Amino acid sequence: MEVSTLPSDRRLVALRAVALVKDYPARGGGPPVRAVAGVSFELESGRTLGIVGESGCGKSTLGRLLVGLELPSAGALEIGGTLRSRLGGRELARRVQLVFQDPYSSLNPRRTVGGAIGEALRVHGLARGRGEERRRVRELLETVALPAGAAARYPNELSGGQAQRVGIARALVPEPRILVLDEPTSALDVSVRAEIINLLVGLRERLGLSYVFISHDLAMVRHVSDRVAVMYLGRFVELGPWLPVLSAPLHPYTILLRAAVPEPDPPLESARRVPVVRGEVPSAARPPSGCVFHTRCPLAEEVCLSTVPDLAELRPAHLAACHVAARRVRGGEPRVSQALEADAVAALAD
Repeated sequence: MEVSTLPSDRRLVALRAVALVKDYPARGGGPPVRAVAGVSFELESGRTLGIVGESGCGKSTLGRLLVGLELPSAGALEIGGTLRSRLGGRELARRVQLVFQDPYSSLNPRRTVGGAIGEALRVHGLARGRGEERRRVRELLETVALPAGAAARYPNELSGGQAQRVGIARALVPEPRILVLDEPTSALDVSVRAEIINLLVGLRERLGLSYVFISHDLAMVRHVSDRVAVMYLGRFVELGPWLPVLSAPLHPYTILLRAAVPEPDPPLESARRVPVVRGEVPSAARPPSGCVFHTRCPLAEEVCLSTVPDLAELRPAHLAACHVAARRVRGGEPRVSQALEADAVAALAD
């Protein structure tokens, strides 16, 4: 159920989430599975928020909440200054669209590219007659750098990159202001990923779009995002501009994720000590007390076992939910990120 009021002056905010929660009933009874656990953030117009985390952390569920494929169990979602609960389906689609991970699964194998895009145009009432529909299909294909002849092809005649371009073109049909991109390059060959990312960056600048970019790939998120949120067990544990979050992280989970990214230089990679996050992600139906990461954290202290840390601003615009980092930053300790990483590596080596 969504709250009924939000502050009205959100002119520069394309999307705002307030304490979003999504619960699913557990199989065979028992406590519900909390896939998203009180997530709040703002996405400014023309900007990109990257969301990173391990599989099962809740980031794809959050993406489905943002586009209306799921309804929140609690919290509020505001899109373009209007509560999600006050938007009809067609109006919501004209504000926010989803680009899927697997482009082939989102396309009907029995329908041509032109037919798939044309169907979307008709659904949204944006083409009057076949002539206008064909013209709009050509324009949309040109927008994603595909030739007009691609309209006659079927999905099995497309490469992975071409299929994803078609998926992007179809998402652009209702002229949304926001795209939620759920692992948009993970199903593609490495050589094609850069092309799709460059296309997305260009579209954002040319069309004034705002993106929520969901990925497990830190390097990809770093390339496209203005701000980054790190998600663990349904919660944001770190949030801020990409440079401090990915270059000088404050949460032990972010530190370990970043440390796991291999060095491009083979001698450096072979010489460095790579800390690995130990243990399994706890069940979302029975999350740990206190900090949800404490069962795997090499720096966990007594307070972490019992008290949930706030997602607090520890540096300008840089938030983290960590008792240890908060104490060190507020105590004036120099080079906190480097010290935390060194302590985490040492603790995991013991």
